[in-house]
Amino acid sequence: MRDTYQREINYLRVSVTDRCNLRCVYCMPPGGVKSTPHEQVLRLEEIETIIRAAALVGIKKIRLTGGEPLVRKGLEGLVRRISEIPGIDDITLTTNALLLAPRAAALKEAGIGRVNISLDTLRPDRYREITRGGNLAVAWEGIQAALDAGLHPVKLNTVMVRGVNEDELAALARLTLNRPLHVRFIELMPIGSSNTWAAGRYLPADEAMKQISARLGPLLPAKKPSGGGPAKYYQLKDAEGTVGFITSMSDHFCQSCNRLRLTSVGGLRPCLYDSTEIDLKTPLREGAGLKEIADLIMDVIALKPDRHHMSDGWRDRRRVMSQIGG
Repeated sequence: MRDTYQREINYLRVSVTDRCNLRCVYCMPPGGVKSTPHEQVLRLEEIETIIRAAALVGIKKIRLTGGEPLVRKGLEGLVRRISEIPGIDDITLTTNALLLAPRAAALKEAGIGRVNISLDTLRPDRYREITRGGNLAVAWEGIQAALDAGLHPVKLNTVMVRGVNEDELAALARLTLNRPLHVRFIELMPIGSSNTWAAGRYLPADEAMKQISARLGPLLPAKKPSGGGPAKYYQLKDAEGTVGFITSMSDHFCQSCNRLRLTSVGGLRPCLYDSTEIDLKTPLREGAGLKEIADLIMDVIALKPDRHHMSDGWRDRRRVMSQIGG
């Protein structure tokens, strides 16, 4: 289905939980966030129903996110059922990889095609600081398990934060030289309670590119890996993987946006950076069928804005990133 601006909307990001086993500094406040009561969170069968309705209006790609999606029990079964929905041809996962190593093969067998893994540093001490307690060695085990299971392409998402990890950008890009990894550098986005923390820490992609090129040589334009999304991809000479940049702030890609976002409590958003949200959970629990839910999804598509307005000072202060779905 096309929206008001003639963009084909075929991609749904689904937050299966707002819970996470980390508390990353750009995602949550220091004390974390109060977990949503269990009865308010979408049940797995409700998520499946919403995806079935979404497929009726042209959704083809599903990305499961959180919080941390792997803390949600029964995820493999949900993936298997989604993979059987007519019209859905791509199911992916965004994770911090701490719980991935023992489950990567099962997720692949269930229907996950590829994974995006958050990795903001290569230093164990800094990883603990950024994630407020995470173990980098365990995350690396998850990354290796994803490679071994064939969850290709494996993309590593690095949020660039001035004064935090800007001195490691070249080292992270170097990972692509002799591994089939695709490192994507993401501009910091001030969302929810991270607004205050993010002040002064924004680092634009063009600055990162100059830094990486100065240390590792030129970044040559590269073909997008499968599911390339909005990133602009480059490659170091003779590298196995690629280096990507997601310029959400400095050069938005709203003109080609093809996605909707479903929160863990059943709110469907036309845009990450817009507080517009339509509740699907209540009508679903009141007995709405697939047609009624599909109609609501079409209503959300019609509300999709032409672009985000973060550069104009807009901020969503109701939810943090872990609650919306990263």
